[in-house]
Amino acid sequence: MFLKALFSFLLPGHTRLRNQINEVLDLELIKQEAENRVLDIPKLANFTIGMMGTLCAPARDEEVRKLRDIKEPVPLFRAIFAVLDLMKLDMANFAISSIRPHLMQQSVEYERKKFQDFFDKQPNSLESVTSWLQESAADLTAKDSAAASSGSLCPISVLNHAYIRLLTWDHESKAFPETVVMDQIRFQEMKLEVTQITLLGTLLLIIQNSTSPSVTSNTAFMDRMKSIIRLLLEGVGSPSVSTEEALATVGEKICVELSSYLSQHGATPFSTEREESLKGQIRTAATPSNQIYRLIDSRIQTFLLSYLSAANQRSVPALPGGLSQIQKELEEIGVKFARLVNYNKMVFSPYYDSILSTILNKQEAQP
Repeated sequence: MFLKALFSFLLPGHTRLRNQINEVLDLELIKQEAENRVLDIPKLANFTIGMMGTLCAPARDEEVRKLRDIKEPVPLFRAIFAVLDLMKLDMANFAISSIRPHLMQQSVEYERKKFQDFFDKQPNSLESVTSWLQESAADLTAKDSAAASSGSLCPISVLNHAYIRLLTWDHESKAFPETVVMDQIRFQEMKLEVTQITLLGTLLLIIQNSTSPSVTSNTAFMDRMKSIIRLLLEGVGSPSVSTEEALATVGEKICVELSSYLSQHGATPFSTEREESLKGQIRTAATPSNQIYRLIDSRIQTFLLSYLSAANQRSVPALPGGLSQIQKELEEIGVKFARLVNYNKMVFSPYYDSILSTILNKQEAQP
């Protein structure tokens, strides 16, 4: 059993290790020694543990080291098999990670070829993509005064801005760009998730502004409030859930929780007027004119844009102010969004480069 497991970790060039394992773990010799009651179990275990230490991933060094602290044979071999199973999993993950770039490249080439076949049959099949990128360039020019004055925009900036716009896309009345249509459902799901995260951040900021620091500094209480709000916001943004009704429910629940907290801590309870004011702020939290919502929404878009712009997406971009309470949620959606976008870029970059070159050259040519 050990022999088979250890051999599975060897590479073709590990001839010396293979010979060493065969020599020490000679099954016939082990069987004879066991029958004659002269089998040196500690020696067998020590060799196996030593070989495991040589072949394991660095992350398993501590677990292998702990095996030497186990003296009883049965628990020791049980633990050895458990660590060997983990090492097999590590090996499988390593194999997958090794071939992933190759599989990714094959997938990219396959999807690009299929799209090219479709494009060859329908030459005007990039109309929505062109409009999407044109609108994004115009929108970015309007926002970026420096780019507007110089008459130049960075193609990558326009493309990243275009992807951000997909998170606020009107799927009911506007055709989705052809190059992202296969992922439309995923973008719709992310739009819903971003909407709920934006509302969550807005509501937590409203609570923070409406209560004393002694309340908002209580981490356990604010975590509870966050969990309650997340639960009550489930489905908000979809046609089947009324945002207005959901926020009314949130307002009632928040006031109940605050009243209970203030009572338990001997603090002055909210007056009726103050409570109604808080409920009113919560009810209007999702309106387009709500300043707090617009602020949170803008900063979330900035954060997600920085995720796309980051050269190394293993490092988390700096979090804009006011978003610390929803940092975990933002990092999770940021990772998912960046993965989806980066794959789409790999597949369709030749088309984007061509379209953006035409759009930006026209902009530069304008007086």
